[in-house]
Amino acid sequence: MTWSLLNGERAVFVLFIVPLLFAAPLSLLSEALSLSLLTLFALLIEIFAESSDSLAQFKTRPGASSGILLGAVTLPSLMISRLIQLSRALSLHEIGIQEFEYLRLQYWATFACCFSVLGSLGFIVWKPSDNIKAISSRSGWIVKFSLSCLALCAAVSCVLFATKSQISWFPGFKLLWVLCQGFAAVKLIQHVVHTFPFCVSMGEALLVTSGLVIYFGDMFAITFTKSHGYLVPSDLLNLQYGIKRSVISIIIQGVVLGLLLFPIFFKITLEIWEWFTSSVFSKARAYQEIGKSVTFYASLAFILIVIVPIWMQLVQDFDVHPLLWVVIFVFSEPLKRLSLCIYWVAVIYVSVRQFYSISKNSKIERILLRKYYHLMAVLMFLPALIFQPKFLDLAFGVALAGFLVLEIIRVWRVWPLGQLVHQFMNAFTDHRDSDLLIVSHFSLLLGCALPIWMSSGFNDRPLAPFAGILSLGIGDTMASMVGHKYGVLRWSKTGKKTVEGTAAGITSVLAACSVLLPLLATTGYIFTQHWLSLLIAVTVSGLLEAYTAQLDNAFIPLVFYSLLCL
Repeated sequence: MTWSLLNGERAVFVLFIVPLLFAAPLSLLSEALSLSLLTLFALLIEIFAESSDSLAQFKTRPGASSGILLGAVTLPSLMISRLIQLSRALSLHEIGIQEFEYLRLQYWATFACCFSVLGSLGFIVWKPSDNIKAISSRSGWIVKFSLSCLALCAAVSCVLFATKSQISWFPGFKLLWVLCQGFAAVKLIQHVVHTFPFCVSMGEALLVTSGLVIYFGDMFAITFTKSHGYLVPSDLLNLQYGIKRSVISIIIQGVVLGLLLFPIFFKITLEIWEWFTSSVFSKARAYQEIGKSVTFYASLAFILIVIVPIWMQLVQDFDVHPLLWVVIFVFSEPLKRLSLCIYWVAVIYVSVRQFYSISKNSKIERILLRKYYHLMAVLMFLPALIFQPKFLDLAFGVALAGFLVLEIIRVWRVWPLGQLVHQFMNAFTDHRDSDLLIVSHFSLLLGCALPIWMSSGFNDRPLAPFAGILSLGIGDTMASMVGHKYGVLRWSKTGKKTVEGTAAGITSVLAACSVLLPLLATTGYIFTQHWLSLLIAVTVSGLLEAYTAQLDNAFIPLVFYSLLCL
């Protein structure tokens, strides 16, 4: 019975969690214990959710497993990995205690988000219904054990969080802040799965919503500290001001939040515009469409040029307008950065034109065509990461903003680009995308960008920033191509992943690392990556790619990055 519950995806995730917990120092014992309890709780919730139809009300992506364990534990595990890395930096006096303690607070906020969502799912799964009678008759003791685990996890985590801290400001204030983020995560995931039905699995939604809550909770904390510093406890104020934040990260944070909140602003603006023009253009549909488009682009420009820069200048000291700062930054090294831009444009133009033509006229499976874009990501990002990492940080932010704008235009069919963008994007979709929301290009971009963004500052593991490029651009691509052409032995009876493909993916990443490490040594990086830890990281991420039914672009880079940081 126990072995039947431990499927391939869960077994691989155990292989991921064990070295993470083993590597945690005694100073992080509280966080490691809480992560263990969270993992057990998530596993029980996933087992019950997949053995009943109690979560059918959420209308998740068809054909995918719930992914609750993977979605609930990946982000807290990533935080633990970063804490382990920063604990080494703290012992070497490379960072201050404020930065370490703030990341510890971020871990507990992440834990609260995931635990709160799991708790809400648990009450849905275990509430009295026809399904629970069948479940209880088979394994009533497991239900009682799960409820006991829920209570134990909540109690122990509260005690650990309230007592394990090296900063002295009021524990109740910290606890309230963490609980608010947990409540926000529950509300946001409900909004996501109902607004975008059949677009994501529960695990994918949990990962995205927890990440957004933490990311913009940090943004709210910065804003409140800067604007109402007199209301903030002095220890919290010192903690916030002790965190080193780059100008580029502030720009990216502001633009992304502005674009995510833009639909709300546009709807309000559109209602006002329609109220003023309803009497004049009530029967002229063409004029209405043009008017909506003008309103859309004007509102977008107002958000990006006026509102977002105001926030940036509030939290960061800019001598000039932030958009002008970006222009000055690009032209500060014109030969290198403009040449890189020209190279990127050329690669994108040639690749998109070629692959779009192939997708329209060829019978090649779309999953293989999409892997060519993974190779394109390697060609674009690998040279930039080695020679222009700061500029690549900014470029990722610009690309993410562009993707968000195009997706909003596509979803709302904004004239004149909406239908054209929709037709173009449909040429590259597969079963994991829906007509309502296309997420694959976002996951590829963020899968490559997040390890690079998270590695800014102290990083004693030179391969960690390359986690996304190596795992997606090389490993995932080689696994798909070799498995499709030469694969015979399948990992499972129902899946398509093959042993040959997985072996090719793992081997190709190891080969790329053997070439990359000496190259990094010539650019000033210090070799601190042990081959045993590298082998474990590559193997676990390769096996996860073979077994997971989730959107692997979202999970594999984070798992690979977490193991590389140990």
